Amino acid sequence: MRVVERFHAHGHEQIRATHRTTMEFTREETLSERGDCIVAVGATKGAADLSPKFKELAGRDDARITIIIEVDGLSEVINAHGRSGLTFKHPTDMVIRKSLYTCGRTIAVGADKAAVDISRDLVRRLQSPDARVKVTLIAEV
Repeated sequence: MRVVERFHAHGHEQIRATHRTTMEFTREETLSERGDCIVAVGATKGAADLSPKFKELAGRDDARITIIIEVDGLSEVINAHGRSGLTFKHPTDMVIRKSLYTCGRTIAVGADKAAVDISRDLVRRLQSPDARVKVTLIAEV
């Protein structure tokens, strides 16, 4: 079984993408210097907006989650896992974690990359407010 979810976001001049254990997409339009896990702002979805089918599948311990970030012809692929107990409740944020910690913002755990692991070429593009970001989430078992 496989469910694909897509959303769009954009860049921001304060994106640093230096967090070592998480990465985040947010519907918020601004971020502070403390937001070092944020890789895109102005997302068209938060965790709560993901489809019921995606939430059901990603909420399984045996689910594989693939996150594809595309900007100006560059892309980054992150491999992670689903987890029972994911609630997908947060209205603005989606967080991918290397750890197994979950909260209402978490959409995937056990990721092979965090914000710091994203290609620096891609991060430079994400630092432009004009950067149009396409994100694809794939949940499968």
